[in-house]
Amino acid sequence: MRFLADQDVYRVTVEFLLKNGHDVLTARDIGMQRASDTELLMKAKETGRIFITRDKDFGTLVFLKNEFSSGVIFLRVLPANVNDVHRQLLRLLAENSEAKLNSTFCVIEPGRYRIRRIVG
Repeated sequence: MRFLADQDVYRVTVEFLLKNGHDVLTARDIGMQRASDTELLMKAKETGRIFITRDKDFGTLVFLKNEFSSGVIFLRVLPANVNDVHRQLLRLLAENSEAKLNSTFCVIEPGRYRIRRIVG
């Protein structure tokens, strides 16, 4: 799958996704480490990438402000639980197609993940 990772996503998570065969660009890779949340969502959509972040504000943008999105994965991760969150991330990616995830807001936390469809 193709991802655009927010600047707050741990480097270990980016490396984990790359190791598991995914195509990951970071905000820093494309010179957008200081971009607004809206600009990042638009870039993900323009480039056909699922946006991955640790910033809960993206839920507000996607649902309350109706910002157009190509799908968002929100990671509730801390250094102490990164391995468990990575297991759930792999489970999400194995159980769902990229096409399905392109229209969802996913929350991944230790022990589970949740998917909510983006209506727009």
